[in-house]
Amino acid sequence: MRRAAVAVATTAMAVSLAACGSAKESDGGSDSSDSAAKKGDDIKVGLLLPENQTARYEKFDKPMIEKKVKELTNNKGEVVYANAKQDASLQNQQVDTMVTNKVDVLIVDAVDYKAIAGSVKKAKDAGIKVVAFDRLAEGPIDAYTSFDNVTVGKTQGEALLQALGDKAKDAQIVMMNGSSTDPNAAQFKEGAHAALDGKVKVGREYDTKEWKPENANANMEGAISALGKDKVQGVYSANDGMAGGIITALKAAGISDVPVTGQDAELAGVQRIVTGEQYMSVFKSYPKEAETAAEMAVALAKGESLDSIANDKVDSATAKGIPAVIVPVVSLTKDNIKETVIKDGFYTIDEICTDKYKAACDKIGLK
Repeated sequence: MRRAAVAVATTAMAVSLAACGSAKESDGGSDSSDSAAKKGDDIKVGLLLPENQTARYEKFDKPMIEKKVKELTNNKGEVVYANAKQDASLQNQQVDTMVTNKVDVLIVDAVDYKAIAGSVKKAKDAGIKVVAFDRLAEGPIDAYTSFDNVTVGKTQGEALLQALGDKAKDAQIVMMNGSSTDPNAAQFKEGAHAALDGKVKVGREYDTKEWKPENANANMEGAISALGKDKVQGVYSANDGMAGGIITALKAAGISDVPVTGQDAELAGVQRIVTGEQYMSVFKSYPKEAETAAEMAVALAKGESLDSIANDKVDSATAKGIPAVIVPVVSLTKDNIKETVIKDGFYTIDEICTDKYKAACDKIGLK
């Protein structure tokens, strides 16, 4: 199952990036080795992450990037970290601080991909290269790494259809998309609609402010009130955090056995998959993404070419031919927990199967 999911993601990735491969290169992405003075291992990497509600940022991304930077610089490189806590204005201020502190390169996961553009230009004007991490920010970006976000949404949509089975043609679902300020959310939505449109009825659809579970919970309560609790047969949720808020609303309304999707393979999401409360999540290799971002940042800080790292190119609304690495994704269900999050060292069985979940783990053979 895991191999098949990877193959699908890789194929979709190749198709989606084919047009970008021949794109005219931007000034920011084509001459990384020429415009930066050669430096040694003593570099300073600024790391700006967007929020701390989603478990991945503090648990995976930050420590993995720090570790890789140390490995690549003989323990001489420094990572200066700031988290914007979903505040785009704060993140712009954080960029200003990084520029003032004269970091050599920035890794930026933007709160608002458009609002950050001016700050990216400010960094660029100060001679600081910028790696867009996870979300493709606007402005003169030098490199980008993320997942094939359209494929993520398509994977979620296809999984929901699989869960509904023959009932899909008569089913009505609710779609809980991510934040409108996140370009990834639009791509997840695009992929989900590609899978779902014409195969299931969408009764209500929301763009969820700031990806917050409490906002997803309120939206779900509104959908249940508008549609009727017997008229919701499935829920497309763009990530695991929102899935938690959605499932709480479903339970409060007395609705059970409704498949709910997710993304990020958060521990709480995996545990809900074990119990059957959540149908699936999307497992994404954060180590690969984080390590790639660190590799790009170190190379750019040292004035080295990205040719050996980035095999693809992508376009944003403001830059063309940005060197990129796109990481494949896997559909995570109760059937492949061992082959995904456990095998890759995200969690141990003991972390997943606490006393509360032990019986459910035993039932699906997770021992």
